Amino acid sequence: MLESRNIRIRSRCDLNATGRQHPNGKEASMHSVWFGEFLGTLVLVLFGNGVCAGITLRKSYGEGAGWMAVTTGWALAVLCGVLVAQAFGSPGAHLNPAITLAAAVSSGNYSQVLYFWSAQLLGAMGGASLVVLHYGPHWKLTDNPAAKLGIFCTNAAVRTPVFNILSEALGTAVLVVVAGAIGSRGVSPSGPAGGVGPWLVACLVWGIGFSLGGTTGYAINPARDLGPRIVHALAPIPGKGGSNWSYAPIPILGGLAGGALAGLLLRYAHL
Repeated sequence: MLESRNIRIRSRCDLNATGRQHPNGKEASMHSVWFGEFLGTLVLVLFGNGVCAGITLRKSYGEGAGWMAVTTGWALAVLCGVLVAQAFGSPGAHLNPAITLAAAVSSGNYSQVLYFWSAQLLGAMGGASLVVLHYGPHWKLTDNPAAKLGIFCTNAAVRTPVFNILSEALGTAVLVVVAGAIGSRGVSPSGPAGGVGPWLVACLVWGIGFSLGGTTGYAINPARDLGPRIVHALAPIPGKGGSNWSYAPIPILGGLAGGALAGLLLRYAHL
């Protein structure tokens, strides 16, 4: 999602993205902002879509575990994704196009937005593809096409596009603003202690799931929804049905709108 101490796209991240040697001696191709965003988003979606598959697919030991398992699984997915992204070269650990847009709006630097977005979308597709493989024998045992689709992407509990976009925008804005507050000088002059920030952001996502996630499934991340939806459309999943493309713009537009508005707030509040 993002490193809680800094929502801006930092200039030193851009340097590592050029393919130069990283200061620790590793090749930048395997230790860079792009690869960190790609691998972190892959882990995020692998764990997040994975918990949805585990509670949905027939003959899974987690079948029927419910909303508590979903929200907890996604919170831990964020934690693991952020840690992996940071370890592999993306200290900002956005893992989310809406957070990248918020960072660009907040800093006024839009030069790296598409660069981040490409890594995040491909990472999300990679994570969803691994879920398809991991649960290979279970797909044909599950009859409900809508349930299978719900493993990959979101849908509204009550289909009302205006309110659905509002739900996604609000959830994403809360994500950005509270994560910015976690790392603000108003909370701690030096920011959270090393390694604590990702845990706090994971708790934030857990809370969003409980409080705001019941309306649209809280994508709050366009790549998390679009990437797996593409994989659902392309993968040879038995009895999968359609990919509900008519709903696909809602988590994208809502997430980006919420991220942009929150970025403006952070910019003018000097958080």
